[in-house]
Amino acid sequence: MTELKLSSNHPPLPPTSEDNRVSWLRLLRSRRVGVSTFFRLMNEHGSAEAALRALPDVAAAAGVQNYSVFSEKDALKEIHAAKRIGARMLCIGDAAYPADLASLPDAPPILWVRGDVSILSRPMIALIGARNASSLGLRMARFLARDLGKEGLVTVSGLARGVDTAAHQTSLETGTVAVLGGGVDVVYPPENAKLMDDIVSKGGALLSEQPIGTRPLARHFPVRNRIVSGLSKAVVVIEAAAKSGSLITSQAALDQGRDVMAVPGHPFDARAGGCNMLLRDGARLVRSGQDVIDALGPFVQCEPAKSVAEIPETPVQEDLHLGTTQAEPSQSTSVKDPDSTMRNQRALTKAAELHQQILDRLGPSPVQEDQLIRDLQAPTGKVNPILTDLELDGRIRRAPGGYLSLVTK
Repeated sequence: MTELKLSSNHPPLPPTSEDNRVSWLRLLRSRRVGVSTFFRLMNEHGSAEAALRALPDVAAAAGVQNYSVFSEKDALKEIHAAKRIGARMLCIGDAAYPADLASLPDAPPILWVRGDVSILSRPMIALIGARNASSLGLRMARFLARDLGKEGLVTVSGLARGVDTAAHQTSLETGTVAVLGGGVDVVYPPENAKLMDDIVSKGGALLSEQPIGTRPLARHFPVRNRIVSGLSKAVVVIEAAAKSGSLITSQAALDQGRDVMAVPGHPFDARAGGCNMLLRDGARLVRSGQDVIDALGPFVQCEPAKSVAEIPETPVQEDLHLGTTQAEPSQSTSVKDPDSTMRNQRALTKAAELHQQILDRLGPSPVQEDQLIRDLQAPTGKVNPILTDLELDGRIRRAPGGYLSLVTK
């Protein structure tokens, strides 16, 4: 349903009691009440309790009949679910609510946060990019996250596959915030379950405006993206296609008055199309973390991380975890042995998956073979035969110095 047609004003004072917080949650979760309607009702009626009493009449005036507000029972159920997972409710105006986000006209009235809430007071930079990032894109994400973390900046991203995952993994020790499209208790994508736990346990934070237990839907992510940019002093796009969620985040950043920066890419690589468009239109070109620091200058007040050791280039976990090579069946194994057939099918499936992962990781720009193998987290003995097959098929090209690139048409 569409939101009631009301405009927003300045944010209200934060709730001062547990009952007030329940009323805030009831108002925000009521049918057809979005962010702008929430703020308008609060400003017009002075409190969430008064707004709840007035809401049925407001709905009737808008043509909505038989309207009922979100129940106290359901609000308490969400609050108790949050307590079970250690999530904290932050209301706009609370001291711990991130100041940069609070300055936006469409800031979430309520955020659920798991992890260390104090990290939200530190300056943040968003690192975003393609889910199907190339090896060079993943390497750049780790490189930037490492450089910015050493300068005391927190990395913000959306916990998606590819660039987001690489940025979060690299900045676990220096500070990272993941903004989720679903509830803070819902693991998505599934392979990032451990990463979510690591973010919480190592001083980072998981953050969402969605109700506890909400499964992420496609419509949640564009709304989520405004929070990624709203938390940040700047948004750095590492790889993005010409039509992608990263460009939606970039547009949100521009609308919010944030700096947008981009890493250039090869013109023949579709994953670089969005970045190159941003650069054409005036985005700051980024080659290193220092470029970001120089661009922001006095707008970023932070202290370098004091005890950060040299952070290795941690390989990004892939969707598919390739195990060790399956043993070949012995000569005496029956062809009709179902176990043997299943093993062969699994081996073929994994080989096909690895074949596709190699093509996904390569682009027109050359990448070192050793770097590719590290990104894939696969045994060299499995990768080399597939590389040979791809070269013979004319899909990839080898260059002196152990470099590989994708053959483009």
